[in-house]
Amino acid sequence: MLSPFNIVPAAAGKFIAAFLIASFFVACNSSRSADRGGNGNRQQEEQVPVIPVTTAVAEAREIPAYIQATGTLVASETSSIAPKVAGKVVNVGVNVGQFVSQGALIVKIDDRDAKLQLSEAQAGVKQAEAAVLQAEARIGLSSGQPFTASKVPEVRAAAANVAQMEADLRQLEANEKRYRELVESGDVSMIVYENHRTLRDVQRARVATAKEQLGAAVNVAKQNNQAIASAQASVEAAQAQVRTAEQAVLDTVVRSPFAGFISDRQVAVGEFVSTATVLATLLRTNPIKANIQIAEADVPAVKIGAGVSIEVTAYRERRFAGVVTAINPAVDPTSRSAVVEASIENGDNALRPGMFATARVNREGGTTGVFIPKSAVYNDEATQSYRAFVIVEGIAKLRVLQLGTEEGDSVQIMSGIAAGEVVATSNLDQLYEGARVAV
Repeated sequence: MLSPFNIVPAAAGKFIAAFLIASFFVACNSSRSADRGGNGNRQQEEQVPVIPVTTAVAEAREIPAYIQATGTLVASETSSIAPKVAGKVVNVGVNVGQFVSQGALIVKIDDRDAKLQLSEAQAGVKQAEAAVLQAEARIGLSSGQPFTASKVPEVRAAAANVAQMEADLRQLEANEKRYRELVESGDVSMIVYENHRTLRDVQRARVATAKEQLGAAVNVAKQNNQAIASAQASVEAAQAQVRTAEQAVLDTVVRSPFAGFISDRQVAVGEFVSTATVLATLLRTNPIKANIQIAEADVPAVKIGAGVSIEVTAYRERRFAGVVTAINPAVDPTSRSAVVEASIENGDNALRPGMFATARVNREGGTTGVFIPKSAVYNDEATQSYRAFVIVEGIAKLRVLQLGTEEGDSVQIMSGIAAGEVVATSNLDQLYEGARVAV
């Protein structure tokens, strides 16, 4: 007879075998499930989008110290344009508010009288030149030939006459000597000798007269040469009158002395204007001048040549740069401030005289600030805060920013980003904390 204790071990063995088989299948299923779960996570990671971005590095820059002040813009130069000649206006080339370049036509004045005066002056030149030729011909000179008294025909004739008279005198002196010797030898009578002596004395007088005539001819030639010089001076005077008349014709056209805006036009076609009439008012606006009110305590800190930047209400998004050009030595006893003049670059003529400006005048000293491009900053409307994304090993990290001043295309970061960190500058609307990016 079998004992119950002999039967139990056999059943237990079958139970254990069945348990082991079941555990094996459970373990296999768990392993396959785990494998499927791991592959799913990797696939999910592979499906996370990579966002392409451009980046920039946060820079540390020197921030100059400055004095905050206000001022008014005025034209750097104001010209009340007046004509140089009087006359009737026949054309007006500008209107109020118009920008004109240097040399542009402002007003045209009737030039008929000026042209008539020019014609008269030109005729005077021809007349004076004819007088020169006449004076030169009077003494036998050709145009441009140098003066020599001995070459003047009258002088040459007088010199030839003197030479002939002297030759005759020498002959008569020889005759007088010979007849004097013959008288001494008794070969001729005294009467014959006295006749030859008289002829000699008369010839001597003739030679003296001829020499006087030669001297007179030389003096006349010199006087005629002076007449040439006088006629040439008349030519130069007439030519000066021509130049004056030509300038008078040119002065009938009034042109802009520099580039600027016409702020006032006071004449119209048909009006008669004098040299005291103001035709138009021209304002130079590039560069434009800013009169800045500096508090008495800050005046010693302002230096000539110091940098200046201004803002105006019409262009809130822009800052205009310039330099200090003058400091008024007097302080206004009422406002306790001094006027500092600054020259502001205004190449596009956006700034206009009369605008109110907020100015920053650089002074000695300063600090260091962190700057990033404006394109790296976006305004989160949900939180009403400025934010940026710092890129670390291909992952976007969200930063909340506190902004400072703007400089061109950059903005100062007071807190949130350190110098040297890399920030995203594009596709900011697609980025989020932990987003994968490709630079």
